Amino acid sequence: MKFTSTRNNTLKVSGSTAVLTGLAPDGGLFVPEFFPTVTEEEINGMTDMDYPERSALIMSKFFDELSLDELTEIARRAYSTFDGDPAPVVKLDSGLFVLELWHGKTHAFKDMALSVLPLLMTALKEKVGQKEVCLIPVATSGDTGKAALEGFSDVNGTGVIVFYPDGGVSHTQRKQMVTTLGGNVKVVAVKGNFDDAQTAVKNAFGSAELRERLAKIGCKMTGANSINLGRLAPQVAYYFSAYVDLLSFGQIKYGDAMDFCVPTGNFGNILAAYYAKRMGLPVGKLVCASNENKVLTDFFETGVYSLDREFIKTTSPSMDILISSNLERLLFEFAGRDSEVVKQWMAELKTKGCYDVGGETLFTLRENFYGGYADCEKCAETLGEIYDEYGYLCDPHTAVAFDVCAEYESDVDTAAPIVVVSTASPVKFASTVLESIGEKVPTDDVKALKAMENATAFPVPDGVYGLFEMEERFNEVIDPSELPEAVEKFAKTLV
Repeated sequence: MKFTSTRNNTLKVSGSTAVLTGLAPDGGLFVPEFFPTVTEEEINGMTDMDYPERSALIMSKFFDELSLDELTEIARRAYSTFDGDPAPVVKLDSGLFVLELWHGKTHAFKDMALSVLPLLMTALKEKVGQKEVCLIPVATSGDTGKAALEGFSDVNGTGVIVFYPDGGVSHTQRKQMVTTLGGNVKVVAVKGNFDDAQTAVKNAFGSAELRERLAKIGCKMTGANSINLGRLAPQVAYYFSAYVDLLSFGQIKYGDAMDFCVPTGNFGNILAAYYAKRMGLPVGKLVCASNENKVLTDFFETGVYSLDREFIKTTSPSMDILISSNLERLLFEFAGRDSEVVKQWMAELKTKGCYDVGGETLFTLRENFYGGYADCEKCAETLGEIYDEYGYLCDPHTAVAFDVCAEYESDVDTAAPIVVVSTASPVKFASTVLESIGEKVPTDDVKALKAMENATAFPVPDGVYGLFEMEERFNEVIDPSELPEAVEKFAKTLV
């Protein structure tokens, strides 16, 4: 399997190059040269597999430089730290299911891919004989950062520096990051919002001068954000797994279409569902759920992607994003893989703050996607309603998805079962959860966790309580313009 760039479809690179480079040289994102097929026989065969085996099978469709046995070993090691089934499906009602993706170490869906990526990168480095240290700058809106820190901590030949928006993540998310142990990790707050941090990281990747300076000290930048193909492939796997689970439960028969509703910020998670569809999974509609930063909702309504809007801090901070990087991969497909068109749209976004894909492209996009949003008030209301009706406790990001799911089902005449993708555990947002279910909210984080546990019987892992007893190792705050200097300074500690 070869990979090309969304901004240069004549480029052809190997899977190892795509993963170990992260971002294409032209600033585009790597995509498969073609969509591999997963056959009906293979999908039915997954019913007899455990989750690591399912994940390895899907990853083998992308990374033929590694054998299926090697990928299975990677997946087994990655998911051995999870609490039970890494991606269980829970039935709430007839035709309504939840795919829980937060049973890893950091209690967020990012663990599903970022537990795999370090092992995948290490194996591919060995295959190609890369000696340089993999330096990984990461911008995070809350969950990616800790999952990357946890996954890469003390992994030989790597270093991770995470940048998060100062004041733009939950208390628990911040605490998870700044207490991280490991000699090859660093965490830095950036003044501004997530888009400021993400743009600064992308600019660092695009800086030839920075790359040259890093090369002189034996470091090579790569990405752990969802721009990295090594993040995307493991995410595709859990959509196949969810479908297979419903086959096994007798809830569907092969060929029945299934809809997925995904709370969406940077677009990587829902893009993985689209990739699964293109690979042969019987997927119907993909419901893109946004919070008040509803740039994607407006895009699927009008075909215009515009940054001319207020950035709003919400109770679902991991979705507080205006520049959804992975949308570029989707645009590449719906532009007929015309990289010149995509390059033009991305240039217009940078210079004008908007682009318009046109009516014909919008029509085909809306055949596959539905966009909706929920504000903080509606999110809280829905979280409480789901708990009251089903006894199911969810976090605010998942509550956004539940609300948009209900809107979709009222707008669209469909009998297809729908799976709401749950992206974080309630323990990461205890105060918001308590308020949403009508309980008093203590000002102390630990007391809030205990109050949530007492009120709902939802178990809070000991490790979460322990976070608030750990020393904070990182307290640096910088301007976005200082990010390249911070990356270079950190790199010098790794060699």
